[in-house]
Amino acid sequence: VMSARSFQWLQMMRIYFNPKESPLEKATIRMADANFFYGFEYLGISDKLVQTPLTDRCYLTLTQALHMRLGANPFGPAGTGKTETVKALGNQMGRFVLVFCCDEGFDFQAMGRILIGLCQVGAWGCFDEFNRLE
Repeated sequence: VMSARSFQWLQMMRIYFNPKESPLEKATIRMADANFFYGFEYLGISDKLVQTPLTDRCYLTLTQALHMRLGANPFGPAGTGKTETVKALGNQMGRFVLVFCCDEGFDFQAMGRILIGLCQVGAWGCFDEFNRLE
């Protein structure tokens, strides 16, 4: 990394602490041009995800989507770590992530109740096996 404006530096997740801000805005997470306040959701000690160039690219893509107020839909073969990557990103950002395994029993009313609950508590929702829904 040659400068603070280098993309190799900006693409990494960085956490900054500003003691002059209000208590909930003291810790800021930055990745590329996206800025987020740390969520301060204590989830205990969690298992660590192995950091690879692919997980770094996933983090960058997911944070850029969140920065633009969009959702994200990691896509790929089963067992490649999509759900674990989303959970690990949420953990690093201090967010509570709820994982729902979608099956044929989910209807639009159940999905509506889940989305309302996620909005009320400010948690992230990860819908595993979303392609099973009709």
